[in-house]
Parts: sequence; C-alpha cells; structure tokens
Amino acid sequence: MTDTPSAAGLGPATPGRPTVVPPPPPPRSRPRPLRQLLAASVGNAVEWYDWYAYTFLAAYIATQVFPQGSGNSLVPLLSTFAVFAVGFFMRPVGGLLMGAVADRHCRRTALTVTILLMGGSSLLVGLTPTYAAAGVLAPVVLVTARLLQGLSVGGEFAASTTFLVESAGPRRRGLFSSFQYVSTSAGQLAASGTAALLVAVLGDDRMNGWGWRIPFLLGAVLSLAGFWIRRGAEETHDVARQEAPRPGLFEALRRHPRASLLIGGVTAGGTLAYYTWTSYLPTYAELNTGIDKADALLAGTLSLAFFALLQPVGGLLSDRFGRKPLLLFFGIGFALLGVPLLRALDGSFGSLLLVQCAGMVLLTGFTSISAAVNAELFPARVRAAGIGFPYSLTVAVFGGTAPYVGTLFKELDRPELFPWYVAILCLVSSAVYLRLPETAHKELDR
Repeated sequence: MTDTPSAAGLGPATPGRPTVVPPPPPPRSRPRPLRQLLAASVGNAVEWYDWYAYTFLAAYIATQVFPQGSGNSLVPLLSTFAVFAVGFFMRPVGGLLMGAVADRHCRRTALTVTILLMGGSSLLVGLTPTYAAAGVLAPVVLVTARLLQGLSVGGEFAASTTFLVESAGPRRRGLFSSFQYVSTSAGQLAASGTAALLVAVLGDDRMNGWGWRIPFLLGAVLSLAGFWIRRGAEETHDVARQEAPRPGLFEALRRHPRASLLIGGVTAGGTLAYYTWTSYLPTYAELNTGIDKADALLAGTLSLAFFALLQPVGGLLSDRFGRKPLLLFFGIGFALLGVPLLRALDGSFGSLLLVQCAGMVLLTGFTSISAAVNAELFPARVRAAGIGFPYSLTVAVFGGTAPYVGTLFKELDRPELFPWYVAILCLVSSAVYLRLPETAHKELDR
C-alpha cells in the first residue's frame, strides 16, 4: 500500500483521516500593460541615449582623450571611432550573456543589470581623464567604458525584447514590440538634442574643456531613474520554468539552429537599411551631393521623429494582418526602391527629407515588428539568449559596418555601388521572409 502525503507534507496520512489536498496556486495575473511598457521603454531610451551620446560627441572626446597626431588632425578622431567599433562588436557577447541571465533567472533581473551596467559605463566615460593628465591611461579607461556599453546594449535588446513581447495581451505583441524602436529613437533624439543644446550654450572652448562630459554624467543619473522604474515591473517568465533545470549558455544555438539562422536572415537587410537611413544618410548625402551639414542634420532629426511615430502603426497592422506582409513590404520595397531613392538625392534639404521619410515608411515594416518576430521563433526557456546572440552578431556585421562600407565605396570612387549593396541585401532577406512561418496569432508560451 502506498503512503499518501499528509496535509503538512511531513509523512503518511493517519488511517481513517481524510487527506487534505492543498488548493491549486492562483492563476498568474497578466502584468499591467502600461507599467510594463514604461519599464521597458524608459530604460531602453536611457540605454540608447548613453550609446548615441558617444557618437555625437566624438569630435570633442578625440581632442581630450587621444594624443594629437602631428600633421594629421584626423588621427584622434579615427581613434575615437575605432573605440566606437569595438563597442559594437561587444554587443553579441552582451546578447549571449545577458540573455542567459534572463533565461536562467528572470527577465527583470537582466533588465536591471543592463541599465546599471550602462549607467556605470556612462559615468566612467564622463570621468575619463584627459591624455594630457593621465597619458595612455586615458584611452584605456575610454575603451573599457565602451566595452561595457557594448555589453549592456547587446544584453538590453535581448532582455527588453523578450520582456515586451511576453508582457503583451492577446493579439497585441506587434504593438508592444514596436515600442522597442520608439524608445530607441527617443534615446537617439535625446542624445542629439542634448549635444546640440550644450554646443549652443557653452561654445566649442568649454565643450572641449569639460562640457562634453555633461551628457555622460546626466546619462548615469538617468540610468538610476530607469533602474527604479524597472524594479517595480512584474516578471513575465513563468516561475515553474525558473525552477526547472537552467539552460546552458549555448543551448539555444545547439537545440534551435534553424531559428538562430532565421534571425540572422530576417535581420541582415533590416539592420543595414536601419543604420543607413537613421544614422548614415546625412553623412552619405554630404559626401555625395555636397548638402550643407546643418541641413543634413536637421533632415535627419525630423525624419527620425517621424519614424518614431510610425512604429505603433506598423505594430498594430501586424497584429491584424500578420508579420509576413509587413516584412515583405519592407524587404521588397527596399529591393525595388532603395537605389532610386538614394539616386534622388540632389543636394537640397527637401530631397533629403523626402528620401529619408520615404525610407522610414518602408523601414517600419521591419523595425516595428522585429522584436515580436524574434521572440515568436524561440520557446520561453531559451528565448532571451536565443534572440540576443544571433541578432546582435548580425547587427554588428551588417548594421555597424554600414557607414564604413558606404564611405569605402566613396573612397574607391564607386559611390553608386552602395545603394545596390543595400538593395541586394534586402532582397536576400525578402527570400527569408517568404519562407518564414507566420507567428502573429500563435499562442506564446511564457
């Protein structure tokens, strides 16, 4: 005869005494949508503010942190951008490590770690000594800070993507995922606006002296605010799954190789088009059409604000009609129109603004739903790490190199090849979209 556990769970039940069966645990309540959106979006905006602030202030950092090359004023600036590239290639490592934290422990833990890591690294940039004061230690401190920022940003996408999509209600995953790029654009706009305001108020002399440090110190403070908001968020990872054996670091790649390759194919054309249109296009227009730098920056800022407003529209459309139609709208649209759009640039403010906004409409077909598409390809057990590594690696290879490739074609006196490079890669991604399973209305495990 098999013993029956007692109500206290300490031994067999007493004969003749009814066994008390504990009530089932209450159903897990769905997290409050607005609080979840705020936790993910505000933190993500702060992360990207810190990341992009470096780009906008690179010229000032160059004069203070690196030795001035004799007879070649570009040497310090090139060194500064080399540090930027190093940070970019740390993102896959961050995606893998922080994704593993999110899968092994909980999403909220990973989100708090990434924002504290970004805040600390931003503070480190703000306190970096000058080359005149500390010699070679100055660039070493800057490189260390930038490596930590790359680690943080790579982990942020993995954790916040998973958190956003798992927080969404039925048929709202596309809408929630669109806030990934809403907040990214908000952070980029905040960084450019802060830099522009400080330059206007302080002037070049004080910016070169100490003003360039202010945005990074501000970023550290904002990170603490983001940390406080995220601490109040509700966990989206099922408690029972957390108590199960924890997944290995490379389990997602080992057990789901097809999904990992799909994320690479889905992302390649999208990340190239994204960095071309949101970051590189003003510089591309300057190099190839001679447009005034101020006009180019203004057009870029206006189009980025327009882009942020489009994201929820794309997310809602995907929830209604599916992910594949929007992805194909993006991929085939850029394959057919990418070259004509870039050739339409004629050096005027109006043409650049029109080309950027037209590209932003097409690009929304990818950016507004990429978080949802990625999350829907993996089971909850390995979702964050499964997204983080292949996505960040693809971004580093194709997105992070977009400005370099475009400038290289110009240096080789073949600038007309760069539009074809964008179009061809978007065509390759379109072939992946055609074979992608539709996941918009499937049940998402948590």
